[in-house]
Amino acid sequence: MRCKEKCTVNVKKITPVLFAQEIEACAKFWVERFGFQKTAEVPDGDKLAFIMLQKGNLELMYQSYASADKDVGTTISQVVRKGPTFLYVEVDNLEETIKAVEGTEVVMPKRKTFYGSTEIGIKDPAGHYVTFAEFAVPAQH
Repeated sequence: MRCKEKCTVNVKKITPVLFAQEIEACAKFWVERFGFQKTAEVPDGDKLAFIMLQKGNLELMYQSYASADKDVGTTISQVVRKGPTFLYVEVDNLEETIKAVEGTEVVMPKRKTFYGSTEIGIKDPAGHYVTFAEFAVPAQH
């Protein structure tokens, strides 16, 4: 059923799930550089199969390709390997963020945009693209 007039579904949260060969470095990236906390993790032998990270009301999940193979079957898990994912992250201090991502691969140097933000783009340890943006005035959401 599609909403024809006014939808009444209340979406409470959207959480990205990113896939990677190994997720340990990804967890370390968000925990050590941005202060996220591990709220759940699922081991798979001596590796992690899944991790849930949270900071305030922000949440991010990573799942290993091997875990996806077991969890959703190879048809879907082959699709997640096609990545990468692109995240757009609004921050309140881009200069502090630039210090936090020092040593990562910068794929988009610091720039000013026509829509009022200053941004930098990097790759996370799994190869996903993350753009960090600071708006001169609060963004209109």
